[in-house]
Amino acid sequence: MKKKVCILGSTGSIGTQALQVIEEHGDLFEVYVLTANTQADLLIQQARRFQPSSVVIADESRYQYVSDALSDLPVQVYAGADALCQVTQMDPIDIVLVALVGFSGLRPTISAIQAHKLIALANKETLVVAGELVTRLCLENHVPILPVDSEHSAIFQSLMGEQSPIEKIILTASGGPFRTFTPEQLQKVTPAMALKHPNWDMGAKITIDSASMMNKGFEVIEARWLFDVSPEQIQVVVHPQSVVHSAVQFQDGAVKAQLGCPDMRVPIQLALSYPVRLQSDFPRLDWWDMKDLTFERPNMEKFRCLQMAYEAIRLGGNAACVVNAANEVVNLAFRQERCTFLQMADIIEATLQRVPHLDQPSLEDYLACDAESRVVAREFLQKS
Repeated sequence: MKKKVCILGSTGSIGTQALQVIEEHGDLFEVYVLTANTQADLLIQQARRFQPSSVVIADESRYQYVSDALSDLPVQVYAGADALCQVTQMDPIDIVLVALVGFSGLRPTISAIQAHKLIALANKETLVVAGELVTRLCLENHVPILPVDSEHSAIFQSLMGEQSPIEKIILTASGGPFRTFTPEQLQKVTPAMALKHPNWDMGAKITIDSASMMNKGFEVIEARWLFDVSPEQIQVVVHPQSVVHSAVQFQDGAVKAQLGCPDMRVPIQLALSYPVRLQSDFPRLDWWDMKDLTFERPNMEKFRCLQMAYEAIRLGGNAACVVNAANEVVNLAFRQERCTFLQMADIIEATLQRVPHLDQPSLEDYLACDAESRVVAREFLQKS
């Protein structure tokens, strides 16, 4: 029987690649729900091609447009943020692939967990913002989370079949396009420069996060919750070639790593098919072409966002929620040329210091904290 898949964020980079994987293995998977934020035309194209049971356009102003375009198909059309949560609970769904960007992934993921759906998680902010709450809900509902991020998938693969405790996680980072830049050069970075990642083809928001290394900081927080380790057990290693996707060191000193070409379809496919590895024609490593694999320490002083992520773990509670909200504000502002590359870290740090700390937030607390943090970050942005 085919696994029925709900893709939250089907028009983004991960979502479109997931559809490629599903189409390649149409005998095993079936698209049941597709959702998009604002890209109505692409959502319509996808719906006509994959014939899902339902689609959701989060932007309610686009509902009629999408509904009219799909009126000749037996496809239910919904709109709004609440609909994103509701569709994840549809009985036939087996897997919910969360490929939404940012904080918007939290509520639908929790809704899917409460409906006992397997979670394929590509939205790291869900665990960044509310890792303690989400992991507790997964335990209570006996719901597994299969990581889709290439680094966390690599760690997951390195742990497959292992029963020994983790001594250390080696989380690799490309270093982004500004790895070798001086502080003076960083002051002149433009959005166009930051959007040119050396190895990966990603959406705009995550590409900017990669350039500032906030993305890697979020991955540290995500790894802390996915694999139940302390921040001291997570070592970030800059690996410009992006061949070693991450590794695990065990108590006897042995290290297992997962290597591969920088292709997100591999971890997407594994998350959908686990525990089976499906055949694919994805690019293979050319061992004779790999002249050098290099590894460096990350420069925490130059890339302060990474340091702030470790600080957020240390503080606990709602600290990472504050950092994420402020980052979403400044990330967009930088792309719109309303703040500089270096000002992003300044505003995030100031917001973390301003917003009151909560030790054990509820979901309602996280939602309120996110809203307050955005207001505070925008105030600092206006003053910058």
